[in-house]
Amino acid sequence: MLQGKNSGSDARAPYMRAANVQPDGVLAIDDVKEMWFGEGELEHLSIRAGDVVVVEGGQGGFGRAAFIDKDLPGWGFQNSINRLRPVGDFDGRYIAYYLIALRASGFIRAYSNVVSMPHLTAEKLARIPILMPPVELQRDIADYLDRETARIDTLIEEQEQLIEMLRERRAAAISNAVLDATSVRTQLRRVVDVIDCAHVTAEFVDDDKRYPVASIRECQGATVDLSGCNYTTEEFFEHLRASGRAPRPGDLLFIRNVSVGLVSVVTSDLPEFAVGQETVLLRRSRGIDPSFLRYALIGTEVRHAIESAMIGSTFRRINVSAIRALPVPIPSLDEQRRIAVQLDEQTAKTDTLIEETGRFIDLSRERRSALITAAVTGQIDVRGAA
Repeated sequence: MLQGKNSGSDARAPYMRAANVQPDGVLAIDDVKEMWFGEGELEHLSIRAGDVVVVEGGQGGFGRAAFIDKDLPGWGFQNSINRLRPVGDFDGRYIAYYLIALRASGFIRAYSNVVSMPHLTAEKLARIPILMPPVELQRDIADYLDRETARIDTLIEEQEQLIEMLRERRAAAISNAVLDATSVRTQLRRVVDVIDCAHVTAEFVDDDKRYPVASIRECQGATVDLSGCNYTTEEFFEHLRASGRAPRPGDLLFIRNVSVGLVSVVTSDLPEFAVGQETVLLRRSRGIDPSFLRYALIGTEVRHAIESAMIGSTFRRINVSAIRALPVPIPSLDEQRRIAVQLDEQTAKTDTLIEETGRFIDLSRERRSALITAAVTGQIDVRGAA
């Protein structure tokens, strides 16, 4: 168990936890945490080269496996991790790859009998059937997969770097266009009404789709997207929309908690909806183009102001008063519209490239998974492929 206090004779040491075991066999140990271990526990709960660590619980992570390729002296592991230590001459790399294939196939989820919080306990893990070819073939399979998955991982990393570069280029284009518009800055409260959400936790329902609620998930793009939103009851819906909080076409939704600074435009094709607790409404005046205002709010200058105004160490947020004081450039309405059209065209091209690159990454990950499954189940002659 996670132990936060010294019971008298304990030793403080780094420990392996679920967050260190990422998808696809990736071991992320840059973020190291420590806890107290009792006398003798560190020796019993050691982690050595050749071990395999498997995540026990959690909806997103149970069954993830990773091979330990070097000794971690002084490390232990907590009860969210199961450790496999190959007996005799078995190859831990092969075992890790086999478990990765089982998880990708859906076997681990079905085997764990998921109801609420799934757990792949040590007892369940020990009973999983596994194909164990001769150790020489295990090594050949592991060598082949080490080589081929490394190639795919390098390709994925290069594509991820391309996406980051495209996003930086997109952000620079927005900032340059907005900053060139005018040298005049004014506080946001002078051009929009900033309407705080109703501070009430709404009840969400699954069987009634009449009362949609928008929050962080619905503000990922340029316009509000209700396709995956939650729904509430009529009573909560009316309460959330009371006192001028009913969104109108041309309003903007600004996220002020967690994903601070996301902003999306309310379009005329949306049905009536309410806004959740993380959101404020920006209700513009007639002299403001909503698309331009969105670009201004996601530009570098305002983004820096948002970062400076945020409070909280773990739960990051920005107060409504700070939102009202954000500095925004406001040129003439004609100039706003011209800039918005120009940026729509530029960002659409960049977004298309980002989307295409993202699909390529998804296909590469699918190929990686299929390759592992094919290799550990004997569908590929790895000796011939070498």
